[in-house]
Amino acid sequence: MAEHSARHCCLGWDFSTQQVKVVAVDAELNVFYEDSVHFDRDLPEFRTQGGVHVHEDGLTVTSPVLMWVQQHGSVYWKAGANQVLTSLTPDLLLREQLQACFSISDSPVWMDSSTTAQCRQLEATVGGAQALSSLTGSRAYERFTGNQIAKIYQKNPEAYSRTERISLVSSFAASLFLGSYSPIDHSDGSGMNLLQIQDKVWSQACLGACAPGLEEKLGQPVPSCSVVGAISSYFVQRYGFPAGCKVVAFTGDNPASLAGMRLEEGDIAVSLGTSDTLFLWLQEPMPALEGHIFCNPVDPQHYMALLCFKNGSLMREKIRDESASCSWSEFSKALRSTELGNGGNLGFYFDVMEITPEIIGRHRFNAENHEVSAFPWDVEIRALIEGQFMAKKIHAEGLGYRVMPKTKILATGGASHNKDILQVLADVFGAPVYVIDTANSACVGSAYRAFHGLAAGTNMPFSEVVKLAPNPRLAATPTPGAFQVYEALLQRYAVLEQRVLTQTRRPSE
Repeated sequence: MAEHSARHCCLGWDFSTQQVKVVAVDAELNVFYEDSVHFDRDLPEFRTQGGVHVHEDGLTVTSPVLMWVQQHGSVYWKAGANQVLTSLTPDLLLREQLQACFSISDSPVWMDSSTTAQCRQLEATVGGAQALSSLTGSRAYERFTGNQIAKIYQKNPEAYSRTERISLVSSFAASLFLGSYSPIDHSDGSGMNLLQIQDKVWSQACLGACAPGLEEKLGQPVPSCSVVGAISSYFVQRYGFPAGCKVVAFTGDNPASLAGMRLEEGDIAVSLGTSDTLFLWLQEPMPALEGHIFCNPVDPQHYMALLCFKNGSLMREKIRDESASCSWSEFSKALRSTELGNGGNLGFYFDVMEITPEIIGRHRFNAENHEVSAFPWDVEIRALIEGQFMAKKIHAEGLGYRVMPKTKILATGGASHNKDILQVLADVFGAPVYVIDTANSACVGSAYRAFHGLAAGTNMPFSEVVKLAPNPRLAATPTPGAFQVYEALLQRYAVLEQRVLTQTRRPSE
């Protein structure tokens, strides 16, 4: 997130698993330039596949730090690296100057799931999974940085002791532009299992459980809208950046997407993709064993939450193929011809093990709550879509979310092009649904955040900073009477979900 002024603009950067993207946004919030470097294609010397190296155990997934890279990743700077960063010469590439600066050359990324033992250890230290979630916003997750650091300390204590600073990918990228170590921001810092999200300080208990001397190696976290300094003279001399260009704290891809979609208090974004993801704006978070709560990147008083549902578009396509002769128009016809609430028929459709909650299989219930083996084809289609959206509302409310009179739902992803699916979404949530182009939401959101950071001294709210940005398009409004229909159904769905969860729970649990 750098500010540049020949034509007063902000640059938004997105360091993702497979590529680095940049957009330039002018003062009227128009994107007037974009570019990207695709790792596999443009940097073949690193021999990555999909931007990563998967190790022989199948669990450890890393990326070469010199290439790099992504959220829930971490970078280990060797003692003396800051000295190198502050005295970069414009005659040489960054890569040539930084190659000896890292104590770990292959950094763990978000796909790594090799730290289960460290996760259980961390939860036990603070009194269990719920206690850790209440403190840090999430129970222990393998990809979260605290658990990755614990594994590195246990497996490679020499490399850990040679490390003077540990960055997230976000603060690593900001450090390159800054020419010195950039602090971790509160929002991305919430995805580490280390930050107390209420007080916005590192948890001493969690730090101690992961590795000794960790607080010093992390530095103090800062609010996400902080200006962390002026750009390094390396970029001024080598690439012609103006010397007065400011760097605003970098953050994670999900917080940046929330900024790019311009969510406001009470809003919810639903990404309808292979997995379905919910972004929530929360005032009073209630951390749970599912989902993640982060400090909000654009309003320091509030929070954001993420919920992921594995059975998304593949499940919708499967039911379309089975019940609507592989046709979306037949699928839509079924949604239009069946009544709201589906005559009391409810269904759970989880062909792969769901994570919110942990259920597998298909379970159908009639209006009397008796399990049945099949529904008519059109009832099946409505049961799937109503069930998917009821689950989202119930689990969002479980994290403290409430629909407000001013709530907007922003829909993105493949299924957001189907207005009949969006109509069910509006009806179940009782709020209008808008669609928005989010091809570059993390990138554009980063540029918006840069403008916000520059204005932050004036206490200007983020919504005021981005008011000129293109507005989302209204796609569906709730059908009159829908609220009453779903109020009763949602309660039944929640009770039946618990019943199915108890029936399908694995014997070891």
